[in-house]
Formats: sequence, structure tokens, C-alpha cells
Amino acid sequence: MGFARTWAVALIGLDGAMVEVEADIGQTLPAFSIVGLPDAALNEARERLRAAARNSGMPLSPRKLTVNLTPATLPKRGSLFDLAILMSAVQAAGDVPGTGRTVFLAELGLDGALRPVRGILPAVMAAVRAGHERIVVAESNAAEAALVPGARVSGFTCLADVLASAGADPSRLRRPAPAGGAPPRNGPPSVPRPAPDLADVAGQADGRLALEIAAAGGHHLLMVGPPGSGKTMLAERLPGLLPDLPDDAAMEVTAVHSLDGAAGGCAELIRRPPFEAPHHTASAAALFGGGPGIPRPGAASRAHRGVLFLDEAPEFDRGVIDALRQPLESGRITIDRAVASAVYPARFQLALAANPCPCGRAGGRGDRCSCTPRGRRAYFGRLSGPLLDRVDLQIAVPSLSYGELAVGAGRGEATAEVAARVARARAAQAERLRELGVRTNAELGVDLLRGVLRPPPPVTAPLERAMDRGALTARGHQRVLRVAWTLADLDGRDVPAVEDVDTALYFRSLVPA
Repeated sequence: MGFARTWAVALIGLDGAMVEVEADIGQTLPAFSIVGLPDAALNEARERLRAAARNSGMPLSPRKLTVNLTPATLPKRGSLFDLAILMSAVQAAGDVPGTGRTVFLAELGLDGALRPVRGILPAVMAAVRAGHERIVVAESNAAEAALVPGARVSGFTCLADVLASAGADPSRLRRPAPAGGAPPRNGPPSVPRPAPDLADVAGQADGRLALEIAAAGGHHLLMVGPPGSGKTMLAERLPGLLPDLPDDAAMEVTAVHSLDGAAGGCAELIRRPPFEAPHHTASAAALFGGGPGIPRPGAASRAHRGVLFLDEAPEFDRGVIDALRQPLESGRITIDRAVASAVYPARFQLALAANPCPCGRAGGRGDRCSCTPRGRRAYFGRLSGPLLDRVDLQIAVPSLSYGELAVGAGRGEATAEVAARVARARAAQAERLRELGVRTNAELGVDLLRGVLRPPPPVTAPLERAMDRGALTARGHQRVLRVAWTLADLDGRDVPAVEDVDTALYFRSLVPA
């Protein structure tokens, strides 16, 4: 009997580590053991693999089979190791020649069918980075795996086809019968729903301008106003103003959704910025990621390079919403567990919507609020000062009269018009920031704003006066400058002017304290 080795990938977050799948067949009583920190799903693979091999015409050896997943200290989870384990076993038995550095990533059915698995895109990316270009996957995962540059992908429907391609005797092999009436795993691509149009929003000139500034510079946004004033309508139209994602950002976003979405579901790169709107009852695990074993990404990571919208923001748990402060600064989320630590990207635009008080009528037409001043302060105080200090644009969204609603209906600019201005502003930022290692004005650090991108002293004079009055923190000073640069980009100026700084300050003072 013999020994053989194949390759697979273990995913921890979006990081993949190469795993050597070693199989040894000994001269003892029949047994099948898997070692190397497998989880429950992986331990259950023994029965799946025996049935799949037998039903494919190439049963496993009736001797003791030991499979070792190296490195043994790295946790392994899921069913994507099935095919690699079986291929190492049949090679150790001498039924198939060695497959070299080929990586096998697929789940096996009892009949020998190859089933798609989640996380194929980040797994193939890790394999290619490690020098493994030949990848074997289920046919339903082939389109997703082929998105990785440099990967030579082969997709198969069943184990018998994989064995035949590896040099097994075709006369011994049996292919599973097609599943009658089963829907295809990958049907024709669904037609995306058209994004809601900004022209649908009546009135709200300040809100529309703030939305354009947020889209142009990647800034965070807070909208406060009574129910029905249009806060949610504005937030839902923010993704439509954003430009398509470039290749590297699209690959990051698709990798997150590959890991979190349906198996075999990413047949092409996700080019449109995602939009996530979790309910206000969402837990920390739902928002940031979690789950047993190696944690999965949450809504904040699914919104990477897109928009995370928190409607009724004061209704979120205080600890949950305050935990946003770290990813807002770093653009990533680290989740520590006993078995492993997972790091997920989370460079999103935060859009918050809030009522001004528990009854929601403060500041509305007639101001029929029944809340006490203390109740108003306590309600809005659920959004902490350190969190709000990280939000660049803070605006009041007043309720409209019937006359304003009727006059404003259908008269605002459409999404396409505003998106064209946003695209020009983004192009100006890309040209200016290309050598500085950032994408948008919202990512500018204090070193850049005090160095090569520092405006002339007359331009920053209003900021100095605001800080001396205590109306602006050091972080607020930095964020006002970021917005001023975005306003200059929208107006086609090379450097912010005094009016840009004044406008940026205006959009930090519209929300009542």
C-alpha cells in the first residue's frame, strides 16, 4: 500500500492557507480516520466519500486509511475538502497517477456528483498566490473560479469525470444518473432591478446636495427628521450615484459575497456598490460577523465598497452601533474566536437615519411633539458623540407641506445627471490621489491634510475659529477639510476655497444638539 498527497485550501476570513491532504494506506484492519483539526462537517466526510467512491465504480481501499490535513494546527471546516481527500486516497491505492500541485475544491454527493461550495473565489485566489494554477472544482463553481487571473480551472459534474481526467481506467467508472426534475444550480443570470431614481424625491434641496457630496467623496451621512420626510428615500438612492467598482475593488466585494452567499452564485464580478440595510434589531454578530467556529462576515463586510444604511439608528443597541467606530477608521473588522481570528474588509459608506425624538414629531410641521426635553435628549443621545464625530455630513430633513410636495414632484435632477457629476469628481480625486495610496477624499489621513493637501491659511481660518469656540474637534477639523476637497472636485477647482469650507461646516451644523 502507499502514500499520496493532494492540495486544498482552508479559509479563515478571506485569507486562504494551502493545505496538504496526505493519505496513507496501512496493512491493518479497515478504518478511515481524518486528523488535522477537522470540524464536524469534515469528520462526516468519511461516510460521504466511501459512498461516492463506491457509486463511481472505484471503491476505497479496504485497509486502514489515514488522512492528515497539514498544517495540523490550522482549523479546517466545511465540505470543500471532500474531493481532495478522495483524490489523495485513490492515488495512495494506486488507482490514479499523481496529480502534482493540482488543487481540488468541491463537495461530493453520495452518488459521486460534485456539488458547489461557498468561498471558491477567495480559495482560488489563495491557491494562485501560492503558485498552484491548476484548480479542479464543481462545474457550478467553474465560472466563479475562472474570475481569478492566472487560474487554469477545470469544472466537472461528477467524480467519475475527475478520475477519468486524472488517468483512471474508464471501464471501471460509473457516472451518476441525472437527477430528474431537479432545477439547475446555476440558471440564467437574473436581471438586476433598476436603482431607484433621485428624481422621485420632491424638495429636500439640502438632502439632495448632501447625497451628491457623500457619493462624490465617499463620506458618511446622518439624516435627522420626522417620519415621512424622505430620509429612507434619499439613502436608498445613494448607491445609484456611486460609480462602478474598479477591478481590484470588485474582486474584494465578490470574494466577500462568494464566502457569504449561495454556493456557485458569483458567475461574474460584482461591479455595482452593494447596499445593506439591516433591521434595527440586528445583533452584533449580524452586523459585524460571527457564528460557531470560524466567524462569517456580517452586514458591514457585505457593504464593503458600498453603503451600509442604518434606518432608525437610535433604536439599534447602543453597544452594537458604537462598535462601528473601529471599522469606520480602519476599514476592516477583526473577529477573534478561540479557534481562529478572521479579518474581513469593511470600507463602507455609513448612512444613518433618525427621528428627532421618540414620537418623531419634533421639528415637523406644527411641531406637535409630546416628548419632554429630557426624553428628546436621551433618545438622540443613543448616538454617541464619538460616533457622530466620525460622520462627515449631518443634515436635518424637514417634513414637506402639500404645496412643496406637489411643486417639487418630478422636478428634481435624475440620478443619471447627478451621477455624471459624481463621476467627474471621482476622476479628479483619482488623478490627485493616485500616488498617495487612497481612493477617495473620505480616506484622506491627517498626514496628507496637514502636508501635501493642506489648503492655504485664509481658507482654513473658519475652521480655526470653530475649534477655538469648541464647536469642532480635531477629528471634526479633519473631516470638514475632506468634505471641502470634495466640494472643490464637484466645482472643478484644484484647491478648496473659503466657500467650500463654509459649506462643509454648514453640513455639520444642521442637526440640532
